[in-house]
Amino acid sequence: MASVCNSSSTTTTLKTPFISSNTSLGSTPKPSQLFLHGKRNKTFKVSCKVSNSGDQNQNIETNSVDRRNVLLGLGGLYGVANAIPLAASATPIPSPDLKTCGRATISDGPLVPYTCCPPPMPTNFDTIPYYKFPSMTKLRIRPPAHAVDEEYIAKYNLAISRMKDLDKTDPLNPLGFKQQANIHCAYCNGAYIIGGKELQVHNSWLFFPFHRWYLYFYERILGKLIDDPTFALPYWNWDHPKGMRLPPMFDREGTSIYDERRNQQVRNGTVMDLGSFGDKVQTTQLQLMSNNLTLMYRQMVTNAPCPLLFFGAPYVLGNNVEAPGTIENIPHIPVHIWAGTVRGSTFPNGDTSYGEDMGNFYSAGLDPVFYCHHGNVDRMWNEWKAIGGKRRDLSEKDWLNSEFFFYDENKKPYRVKVRDCLDAKKMGYDYAPMPTPWRNFKPKTKASVGKVNTTTLPPVNKVFPLTKMDKAISFSINRPASSRTQQEKNEQEEMLTFDNIKYDNRGYIRFDVFLNVDNNVNANELDKAEFAGSYTSLPHVHRVGENDHTATVTFQLAITELLEDIGLEDEETIAVTLVPKKGGEGISIENVEIKLLDC
Repeated sequence: MASVCNSSSTTTTLKTPFISSNTSLGSTPKPSQLFLHGKRNKTFKVSCKVSNSGDQNQNIETNSVDRRNVLLGLGGLYGVANAIPLAASATPIPSPDLKTCGRATISDGPLVPYTCCPPPMPTNFDTIPYYKFPSMTKLRIRPPAHAVDEEYIAKYNLAISRMKDLDKTDPLNPLGFKQQANIHCAYCNGAYIIGGKELQVHNSWLFFPFHRWYLYFYERILGKLIDDPTFALPYWNWDHPKGMRLPPMFDREGTSIYDERRNQQVRNGTVMDLGSFGDKVQTTQLQLMSNNLTLMYRQMVTNAPCPLLFFGAPYVLGNNVEAPGTIENIPHIPVHIWAGTVRGSTFPNGDTSYGEDMGNFYSAGLDPVFYCHHGNVDRMWNEWKAIGGKRRDLSEKDWLNSEFFFYDENKKPYRVKVRDCLDAKKMGYDYAPMPTPWRNFKPKTKASVGKVNTTTLPPVNKVFPLTKMDKAISFSINRPASSRTQQEKNEQEEMLTFDNIKYDNRGYIRFDVFLNVDNNVNANELDKAEFAGSYTSLPHVHRVGENDHTATVTFQLAITELLEDIGLEDEETIAVTLVPKKGGEGISIENVEIKLLDC
C-alpha cells in the first residue's frame, strides 16, 4: 500500500549565481560516535486529552501491536493525532478520535493560550489517500538565504503575507500561517499522550522525515498563493561562514518575514553560535566561526558514521525515546535557542517570554526563519549521505513505513510515508550548491602538552554518582583495553558512556566533554583535538508521568579517533573533564564508564 514516487520529472541544469563546491573530504578518518539512549518501557497506553470537556481523558490501552503500517501522526490543519511507533505484536493500534486532541503545553510554562488542534476532521480516516507526487517540468531550487536578490525577497514576502491574510478571512483554513505553525505546536508540545508520555516527533528517527514532509507541503502552499509552482524556500546556510548570521532579509522591520518576537541580540549581522545555550560566549568572531566549523565536523563526520547516530534512535512503541541524532542535537537545537527571545524577559505587552518564537517548540513555526533554518537541516541530510562510507538511509521497515498526515496546497488531505521522502529530487526540489568547509575542519591543535597526570585526579568512582554539575569536573577513568590493533578498532568503538543523565526537560541544557585536560580548560575554544562533543537540550514537553518532567538519557561518545589524535592509545587511564554551559546545577549523572561496542 506504499505510495510510489510517480512523478515524470525532467531535471534541468541548474544555473545560479551561487558558488559551487568541489570540496573533497579525502580519506575520512575512523570516526568517533555520539548516541543518546532513552529509557524504554514494555507497556503501551494511548490517552487523548479532551479539549472541550473538562479534565476527562479518553484512554485506549493495549499491550501488543503488529509490525504493519501504523499511522504515525497527523499534520496540516491541526498538527498531531496518532504518532505511533512500531513494534512486534498482533493487534493494530486504533487511531484516537481526532476531535479529542487536547491543549498543548508551553515548555516550562502554562497551557498554550490557543488550541493547536483541528476543526472536525474526516470521519473515516481510512479513506484518505496516500500522496502521489505531481508531474513537474523542472526542480524547485532552494537558494542560500544570505545570497538571494531583491526580486526573490519581494516574492517571498508576498507569499507569507498572503498566507497570513488567510488567518483573517478563514482562521480554520489549513493553508493559513497560524494553522501551518500549529502543526509543529501540536506534534511537539503534548497535544496527545502515548504510552503515558506526550507525543514528540523530535529526539528520534522521526525528526528528519517529519520535517522534510512538513517543509515540502509548506513550500508548495507558498507557491500556490503567488501562482508560482517553481517557488522554493530559502535555506539558512549556517554551516558556512557567509551564512553564520541571521539572513539580512529577515531583519527588515515591517516586512512579512520579520518577527518581533525574535531575539534582538541576533540582529545587525551578529555572528551566530552553533552551540548556543542561551548565554553569549565571550570570544572573538573568528573564534566563534572556528568553533562553529568544528561542531559541524564533529556532528557530520566524527560523530555520525552510522545511520542511527545521524537520524536518532528508533521511535519504539509506547516509549518517547529521548535519543536525537547528531545534527538534531547540534546545531539544530542551538540555532533555535540563539534566535528565540531570552527566557524570562518581558514582552512589550507585559507577558513573560518562554523563549518565543524560535526558542520554544510550540511557537517556533510562527517565525518564518524557522522554515529557513529547517531547510538547511534538511540539506544536511543530503550532505551527510554524500560523504560516503556507511552514511546511508535507514533500511528498517518500521522507519520506512512510518506515516504522517498533511493537507496539500489545494486543501486536500493526504497520508505520506517516510519511504517516499528519501530522495529530495524525486520530491521535486534540490539545493543550490554552496561550499562545505567543515568537511576539512578536523581539529588538530592541542589544548595541552603531553599527558595529564591522572594520579592527581579523583577516580571516576569517587566522583559519581554526581548530584549536580554546578562547576567543571575532572576525573580519571580506566579503559577496558589499551594499545588496540587497527583490526580491533575497526571491529569495536571505544565508547565513553554517561549512564542515567537526569535533568528537568523544561529548561535549556548543555555541557561539553574534553579528554586529557583538567578543569582549567578554556571551554570557549572548541577547535581543539581534546574536544570530544557536547550534550544539549531545548525545553520541550516530554513527560514520563502527569507531573514528571525528568529526562533520563544515556550519552555516549566514541573516543577511538580522539585517543589517536592526542596520543593516548597506549594509556590505561585517561583524564575526562566535563564543563557545564547551561543548567548544570540541575544535571545529575549516575555513572561514567568506557565500553567497547559495535558501531
